[in-house]
Amino acid sequence: MGRTKQLLLLGDKPVIRHCLDALFAAGITDIVVVVGKEENEITPALKGFSLSIAINDKPHSDMAESVRAGLRRVGPSSAVLVFPSDHPLVLPETIKVIISEHRASPDSIIIPSFDNRRGHPSLFPRSIIDEISSGITLRDISRKDPVRVKIVPVQDKGVVLDMDTPEDYTAILKNYQ
Repeated sequence: MGRTKQLLLLGDKPVIRHCLDALFAAGITDIVVVVGKEENEITPALKGFSLSIAINDKPHSDMAESVRAGLRRVGPSSAVLVFPSDHPLVLPETIKVIISEHRASPDSIIIPSFDNRRGHPSLFPRSIIDEISSGITLRDISRKDPVRVKIVPVQDKGVVLDMDTPEDYTAILKNYQ
């Protein structure tokens, strides 16, 4: 993207605040935000939220390294919802559906889909996500045993809209309006 995605504005607030608002509105209270080298830039945008901050000190690593950093700060839980902050349009209702599916299938990885496309956030049972400590990625974990993956169709385009390029950000802005 060429700039800190989490701080791009969507309406009157940075995208990371949209993600946090969705989590809190869905009833999630144990939140760990993982930041990298731009910690000093992002931290002011987190004011007013009750959360923990974890540092990924490997700036060019993959998402799995951020998850490893976050797991070191997560309290006891039955599962971990991995919510990339470049998906700011995910609705709180979608998060509630994912949590409900976890309650019904506590041993399954829950992945939302929209229009037959897998999206985010994804929920991993704690026993499964802890496999990431062995150095594999979330994708590897999901593909390792497809039987333990449950794809949940949702009516939320936000699960597949992410921001990796300026064009993606423009699409997010259009969908937000």
